Order: sequence, then C-alpha cells, then structure tokens
Amino acid sequence: MIAAHLTKQFGAHIVVNDVSFTLEPHTATALIGPNGAGKTTILSMLTGLLKPTAGTITNNDVQIGFLPQYPQFYPWMTVLEFTEMAARLSGLSTKEARSRAHEALSFVGLEEVLTKKTAALSGGMKQRLGIAQAIVHRPAILLLDEPVSALDPFGRRDMMSLLKKLQQTTTILYSTHILNDAEEMTDQILFLKDGALIEQGTLPSIRARYMDPRFAVTFCEQADAQAFSTQHQVELIEKTVFVPMTSYPTMQHLLSFLSTTYAPIVKIEQHTSSLEEIFMKVMSL
Repeated sequence: MIAAHLTKQFGAHIVVNDVSFTLEPHTATALIGPNGAGKTTILSMLTGLLKPTAGTITNNDVQIGFLPQYPQFYPWMTVLEFTEMAARLSGLSTKEARSRAHEALSFVGLEEVLTKKTAALSGGMKQRLGIAQAIVHRPAILLLDEPVSALDPFGRRDMMSLLKKLQQTTTILYSTHILNDAEEMTDQILFLKDGALIEQGTLPSIRARYMDPRFAVTFCEQADAQAFSTQHQVELIEKTVFVPMTSYPTMQHLLSFLSTTYAPIVKIEQHTSSLEEIFMKVMSL
C-alpha cells in the first residue's frame, strides 16, 4: 500500500497534512503521535471510511481488514453469528463464511465461546472478537486503531502475540501510544504531529539518527549518585547517573575515572535510547 501526499481538511482545519508512506508486504508499521495528531483520520482514509481532501492511496485492490479503536458488536448476536456476518459482508458464501468464522475464532482463541452473546464478553474477549472480524476474510492488509489501549498487561501480551503471528502472512499498520509495544513489534515507525509526518524509518535507523551515547552508572547509595551528579553535572535518575560517552569514549576510560571516586557501584552499562526517549526528542523538534 502506498499513501501519497494524503491531506484531510474539515472546513478551515487541516487534520492531516501532506502525509506519504509505503507499507511493504508482511511488515508491521507503528503509527505513533500524541492525541489529536491525526492517526485515526489516516486509518479512516486508508480504509475508505473517509475521502482524502487531496492525495492518493494505492493498494492494488487487495482486501483490507480494520479494527477500530472502540469496536461495536450487536449484543444479541453470538460470537459465531457476529463473525459469520462479518464474513458474509466481505462477499463470502454462507458455507465459506461459516468455515472462515470458525478459522478466525480459533486463531484468536475464542473457539470455546462460540455460542456466547457478544454482550457477555470481557474487554479482552471483545478485542479478540474485533481481530477475528477483521481477519475473517484473510485480508492482505490489516489496519488497527489503538488495538491494545483498553487492555490490561495480560491482555496486551496476548494481543501482541496474535499480531506477531498475523505479521507472517499479513501487512499490518497499527496506531498506538504504548511505545513499549511499538518497540517490540515494528519494522517501520511513523511519527505524526499536528497532522504532519515529521519522522519515519526503521527503529535502528531512527535510533542512529537520535543516538545519545551515554554510560549508565548505578551506585549502591543514593547519596553517592547524587554527589556524582552534582559534581559532574550529569543526569540523575534515582541511583543511576548518565555519563556522556564524549567525556569517556570507552568503558576503560570510565572505569579508570570511577576508581578514583571510592563509591560502591552496582553496575555500568552502555545506555541505549528507548523509543519513549526518542519520541520525546522527535516531538520537541
């Protein structure tokens, strides 16, 4: 799928401004940005729910699956009935819809609750059902709007596991504000701010661009860490200080210097910027 110069305007308000990116087959792309950045609007345009004010979307007429942030279900339907309905709406025959529904529900782990009413499902089960309806027609591209935001840590683990399995056969684009998840499963990251795409690339390439090489030195005592931080004007988080590698280019240089402090040290390691740290840098540009 190729999005070229996507723009969406409501009246005088530009919600998405000249956004371009490509989704390569069988990759996972994370769309991240603060609330109101335009993530949902982009997904809505890619699914055809919204028409772009300008720009083009090329998907070679492949099937698309979509999970909105707040999926809705007919409360009187059973899990199987709802999934079959989604399959029929995608154009499958009655027989094929029944077969695909069983397949999708088994994949997401709902085969034991086929006859349960959707209204009686837990939040985690509803999210699994949302995935089932999105993949029941075996789409080539899967678009997910905040798929784990409403889940507890166990539910998030389960959902990320499902998405990793889907990535083997499906191209995935998902929006999220849970950066740990994006760091765990992504081939490409799109940074969105005020409707504009301000950065994009693979996680390694983005890390290289925003690299802040430092050593993380953890002291046994808070007082020693505080004293070191104050004396050398370096960042302090609890008992850990962050020493720029520009001051001590190798571990040997740092160890030689630290040996003169006589303060007990728990560990020393080279610090790698987390996606959250990179996100804060990118958003402050």
